[in-house]
Amino acid sequence: MPDESSLGPNGLIKRQEFVRLIIQSLFSLGYNKSASLLESESGITCKSSQLKLLESHIHNFNWDECVKTVMEEINEQQTRNRILFLIYRHRIFEFLRDDDFESALKVLQKRVSRLGVGVETEKVHNLACGIIATAELDGDSSLQGDLLVELKRLLPTPITLPERRLEHLVELAVTAQWDSCIYHNSNEAAISLYEDHCCSRDQIPNETVQILNNHENEVWFVQFSNNGHYLASSSSDCTAIIWKVPEEGILSLKHILRSHQNSVSFVSWSPDDKMLLTCGNEEVLKLWDVETGICMHTFGDLIPVVSSCAWFPDSKRLVCASSDPKKCIYMWDLQGNELEAWRGVRMPKVTDLALTPDGEHLISVCFEKNIRIFNFRTKTERIIKEEHVITSLSVSRDSEFFIINLNSQEIHMHDIAGNWKTPLKYMGHKQGKYVIRSCFGGANNMFIASGSEDSQIYIWNRRNCEPVEILSGHLNNVNCVSWNPKRPHMLASASDDQTIRIWGPSGRKNL
Repeated sequence: MPDESSLGPNGLIKRQEFVRLIIQSLFSLGYNKSASLLESESGITCKSSQLKLLESHIHNFNWDECVKTVMEEINEQQTRNRILFLIYRHRIFEFLRDDDFESALKVLQKRVSRLGVGVETEKVHNLACGIIATAELDGDSSLQGDLLVELKRLLPTPITLPERRLEHLVELAVTAQWDSCIYHNSNEAAISLYEDHCCSRDQIPNETVQILNNHENEVWFVQFSNNGHYLASSSSDCTAIIWKVPEEGILSLKHILRSHQNSVSFVSWSPDDKMLLTCGNEEVLKLWDVETGICMHTFGDLIPVVSSCAWFPDSKRLVCASSDPKKCIYMWDLQGNELEAWRGVRMPKVTDLALTPDGEHLISVCFEKNIRIFNFRTKTERIIKEEHVITSLSVSRDSEFFIINLNSQEIHMHDIAGNWKTPLKYMGHKQGKYVIRSCFGGANNMFIASGSEDSQIYIWNRRNCEPVEILSGHLNNVNCVSWNPKRPHMLASASDDQTIRIWGPSGRKNL
């Protein structure tokens, strides 16, 4: 059979390349006898003839022939110069190790004359001077190493093969199957190669496993803690509740936080999960101790209208936004000392804000249709304008993306770096009158979930604009959803029916 014959149903795989990669894989796995036998039987070798020739020249210290081989076999100039650079560097080191400085300088001069005047010449000269200085100081050099290993990293294919190439290709195939699986919701790396990968809908939350009905009025907000051990909820009954999330079994009430005089519409966990912030559109901002349930501090004597809040990664600073157009965005420490404030006509009414988990960007919704992204490191800002009113904002845990809900019954996902020309759009849910909140979730944040005014919950795979799952159970508007960051199969939802529902895969009911 000819070496270049094709394999596979579509004839896309070259037999010679495929067999060569199998041989390489056998060697890397330690099956040296099997690899050698396959080389003998197939007539195909893992090492190319060019590589074998280079190895022979290097082992025999035949540097001139080594350079000649490189000049003949490597056509791309930049790669060729980098390889020659390594060879001459190694030669210089060998001479310096034997205190033969004169021969080292001759190699340098030969290298310079071969390359001519240019950047590469300066590099060799500077390096050689550095080697000489180091050798004169301590008689050794950090440049000593396996020249062949370095060369193999630079030599182009097919002269050499990238390390573990077959494993890499198989992993790419597995990843492609993960990416095409709309229900894939696991961080487990190992999956079977014996069959194509396809998850069922049971991999995402799709059934109610518990109903929490301790609130006495509409539930407006829910959020899991960063470690996934707690859930916080807030309500128009002027309270917030902290729930304990066990490893197994049902959620249990830990604390009812009673101090607000008006509806509580927003909560935010500190990154260390030791504290919780609560606020509302007609309320002040309060800081709570999660373990004791005690109010540690009340912020905002000067701005009693706080719409949203967020934490810096150090759990020592926080920001809050006021829905009062005369106010602004404030940064405080835990004692209520104002550290910074954004005021003036450039900071209008702010309806929602978020800090990226890495603490680098502050994202705020203002003018109802504008998104302001402020970079703390560069002190620059970027404005994104939407055509419809934005009701809420949520940031991914990797600090790369954010999603917004609009009253046009769409959710838009933007990249924070600003590389996308247009956002990704998700549709299907109902939203027109009320504040509806969405979230990222699942393994690697590959899903988006949102409440809806039709009393249902909608779940999208981020790669698809249409929902992959619609959850029914609530009796009124679903205002907010939160996906447990450590348990990708657990979702919580808050509704105007005064309940919180905990969702999980089918077959795990525990009402």
